[in-house]
Amino acid sequence: MPVKKYKPITPGLRQRVSNAFTEITASKPEKSLLAPLKKSGGRNNQGRMTLRHRGGGHKRRYRIIDFKRNKDGIEALVKTIEYDPNRTAFIALIEYSDGEKRYIIAPKGLTVGDTLLSGEAAPPNVGNCLPLAKIPLGSEIHAIELEPGRGASMARSAGTSGTLMGREDKYAVVKLPSGEVRRVLLNCRATIGSTSNPDHGLQVYGKAGRRRWLGRRPRVRGVVMNPVDHPMGGGEGRASGGHPRSRTGIMAKGQKTRNNKKFSTKLIISKRKKKSKK
Repeated sequence: MPVKKYKPITPGLRQRVSNAFTEITASKPEKSLLAPLKKSGGRNNQGRMTLRHRGGGHKRRYRIIDFKRNKDGIEALVKTIEYDPNRTAFIALIEYSDGEKRYIIAPKGLTVGDTLLSGEAAPPNVGNCLPLAKIPLGSEIHAIELEPGRGASMARSAGTSGTLMGREDKYAVVKLPSGEVRRVLLNCRATIGSTSNPDHGLQVYGKAGRRRWLGRRPRVRGVVMNPVDHPMGGGEGRASGGHPRSRTGIMAKGQKTRNNKKFSTKLIISKRKKKSKK
């Protein structure tokens, strides 16, 4: 997926690097698969701000995505590859042979006219959805279920994929994009291939206004605040601010935040990769 650079005819375009959208084949979504999307602006049901730096942004409509892929044994034809403003990966509109249309997360390499299939009898081709028990070892997979029938919850963002490494008793051993290796039940489903739009992370917005269009408000660093506003604030001149921590005092580096009594802890074989110190 190529990216596009611009001639510096304005300050906002000087640094901007955007997606070329060469894979996109349709500009208007399927109306029957749209739903309203209400913005919260970071407020909870009492109207209080519980998440800062949110608000504004362009009006959107939600695309109803089929994360379960539970229509087994019926062939589906890929009609379009579309942009979804609610996620980083592209989506694909598929039409089943009985006439039903659904949106799915588009895998990398999927093109208009391809035929997809779900279920145990489906071949392990890109875009097909199978139980982990029927997927060949070493395959790249995405849209992985954590609980059978609940729908895909892992490896859904742009350019991500896991690897099916092995099988143990009633579990499959899956390496996730974070580097974590964990067990997942064999009757959970996954889709073959990696997700589309792998160059999403190469984009440079170029100006603050593009972040505002996405619903992100300005962020102020803690070290430039007063002591009453942030634990890292205050001091004469440009003080470093002490130990990195959040506004509520939670340590930002090194402190473990996962509950070690969580049920799924016993299913994790090795933890996610730590960021290397530079």
